[in-house]
Amino acid sequence: MTPESIQLLYLSIGSVAVLVILIAWLRMNAFLALLLASMVMGIGSGMETMKMVKAFEGGMGGTLGGIAGILGLGTILGGLLAASGGAEVLAKALINLFGPKRVHWCLMVLALLIGLTTWFAVGLVMLLPILLTLAKETKEPFLKLAIPMLAVLSIMHGVMPPHPGPVVALQALGADLGKVMLWGLLAAVPVAAISGPIFARWAVRHVQVIAPEPPPIDPSMANRRLPSLAVTVAVLTVPIFLLMTQTAAELLEENPEHIMRQITAVIGNPTVALGISVIFAGLVFRFSRSESLKIGEKAIAAVGMTLLVVGGGGGFKGVLEASGAANAIGDMAQAAHLPPLVFGWVCAAMVRVATGSATVAIVTASGLVAPLVIGNPDVNPELVVVGIGCGSLFLSHLNDAGFWIVKETLGMTVGQTLRTWTVTETLVGITGLFVAWGLDMIF
Repeated sequence: MTPESIQLLYLSIGSVAVLVILIAWLRMNAFLALLLASMVMGIGSGMETMKMVKAFEGGMGGTLGGIAGILGLGTILGGLLAASGGAEVLAKALINLFGPKRVHWCLMVLALLIGLTTWFAVGLVMLLPILLTLAKETKEPFLKLAIPMLAVLSIMHGVMPPHPGPVVALQALGADLGKVMLWGLLAAVPVAAISGPIFARWAVRHVQVIAPEPPPIDPSMANRRLPSLAVTVAVLTVPIFLLMTQTAAELLEENPEHIMRQITAVIGNPTVALGISVIFAGLVFRFSRSESLKIGEKAIAAVGMTLLVVGGGGGFKGVLEASGAANAIGDMAQAAHLPPLVFGWVCAAMVRVATGSATVAIVTASGLVAPLVIGNPDVNPELVVVGIGCGSLFLSHLNDAGFWIVKETLGMTVGQTLRTWTVTETLVGITGLFVAWGLDMIF
């Protein structure tokens, strides 16, 4: 490595340290912290002011260009599912299928179905009334039900498109959307089992948490006719089906000019697929246009700051790339002989612990590992995306918004949350690394 590369590495570490101080210690807004950290990186590397500004704006715009529509439409779809009562319909059907003694598996399946298309916090809010009701009726330990559900929701948020982080990663690494989903689901099974039910057995013996009382039923929802199970399943299936059509067409037809490839390239686009799914959900759930608009506006209001932070992460990545720091870190990984998947996991885990944001961790790590992945025939970019996603979930603690969301919604103390949620996320990160790495070595 050249002295210039070593200097850029030290500067990168310094800019991340600034990010930690601003977010964790000074409690600064995450977007502003990312902006200031980008300035430290740009000025320290000797970049011209305008070049630094353009790099930040270009990184931010490039990231939001593929993310804003996906995040917004996915959140609206989750809002429609919650308002219709479809989540409750699914819960009752799964209880009948699994039985009351295996209700934690029911919640895991439900979290998988809902978590595929919804943001973590949205899915948690949607499932919370069902979780509390089931805990009260079955008399099962609260953590036995809550931890597996949280583990699955977290894995879906960090690994599976159309969530913002994984979509950014697959775009940055040139990965295939359908293959990322297939590998992600395959890896999620052992990861969720270890960090969910297996860890929950230990947690219920060492941490005592009393379940909050279920919230009162909304009168407007009580009078509304619930959708059928078939309709609810259809709403969850449509976006997955549309997203998979492009991959299926590529496997069946090699000619990119074929009409089937052209059609699936449109309907299989994540933004278009979720847009179609939102329209479909509004129709089959029998919402009026005014009701659909009101639900959508309420749902989208919660993701404004998320979009800004995602854009800030993309801007930081843009400055890292423009300064040459990304290539310097890539040179370091090559000098250390770290496999790209492991290097991506380490980068994501470091940024996650520093900033508390899984999405920022994925955005930053994917930019750093991209030079090692793109154009390298010996690397599976889809499994690298899965590995980075698992790294981005490692060690959620006090600087993570998700930590406080879990604490407040489940009625736990800080100590209880550290001993349950934080450990769950750490297990997700570590087991995810070994599962993805194992799959990469085998396949």
